[in-house]
Amino acid sequence: MLPILTALLCLGLCLSQRINTEKETLPKPIIWAKPNIMVTNGNSVNIWCQGAQSASEYQLYFEGSFFALERPNPSRSMNKVRFFISQMTSHTAGIYTCFYQSGELWSESSNPLKLVVTGLYDTPNLWVYPQPEVTLGENVTFFCQLKTATTKFFLLKERGSKHIQHKYGNIKAEFPMGPVTRAHRGTYRCFGSYNDYAWSFPSEPVTLLITGGVENVSLAPTSSLDYWEFDLSTKESGLHKDSAFWDHTTQNLIRIGLACIILITLVCFLTEDWLSKRKGHEEANRLANRECRRRRRMQHYLEEEQRNAISMRELKATPGAL
Repeated sequence: MLPILTALLCLGLCLSQRINTEKETLPKPIIWAKPNIMVTNGNSVNIWCQGAQSASEYQLYFEGSFFALERPNPSRSMNKVRFFISQMTSHTAGIYTCFYQSGELWSESSNPLKLVVTGLYDTPNLWVYPQPEVTLGENVTFFCQLKTATTKFFLLKERGSKHIQHKYGNIKAEFPMGPVTRAHRGTYRCFGSYNDYAWSFPSEPVTLLITGGVENVSLAPTSSLDYWEFDLSTKESGLHKDSAFWDHTTQNLIRIGLACIILITLVCFLTEDWLSKRKGHEEANRLANRECRRRRRMQHYLEEEQRNAISMRELKATPGAL
């Protein structure tokens, strides 16, 4: 039993050490922007960062450097903070990340948040060839042109995919598509830019209409398009699921379960030891009682022998007794 208890204690120490090691890194926070990640030059934007319920401090980083610090309001029991940028400019457009502190530990970095400022430079022109209304399966090409020379053009579909198409160009860029499917229909705009996060005014919208018969699901685009990963969604993800809380709860349950196993094992060990000692005492008492009875029988036998001997002597000493 003792080797088993020793093994369980060693297992408990190893698991506890592993849990403490894993606890050194907190889950990464969630970051998003409101009202949008595309902000007109001079307008304000809110950057939200959400972490664990136990977070005491949040730090916002811009392009890898410290930008701002916020502490949650304890009276509201909130696990998120707001960083306010009063005026969006080309100097505040770029990649943001956030961290939070809980106790002595710091979380991992959030996923990058790309903020774009629009409304700079001139307004580009956007048109589609051969025409905005095409038959299902045709090939089309969007053209985006800016009078002022630039380095890159972006084409995005309103309320569409988070993958924004981009092409390099001086004053004009072509965005070929096709064979078109019903998924291509929608309203498009284009922007010109000198870097990934400082864009021109948006072009006038161009709506692509798809007409025709039954769609062939085997159709695939014949052109190769470059995409810029850009999450247009600003929705709050998992605001009511505090992963850090669940992680700590799991760790505590593991500790409690391990403690119960060790406690039960210890109780079993002590019970077995007590039963073994009790059995030994009972066996010793039986032996002692047996020895005591043997001695009494022996004493009784000796006394009986002694009485018989005395009776024989008295009988011999009495005249005429024999």
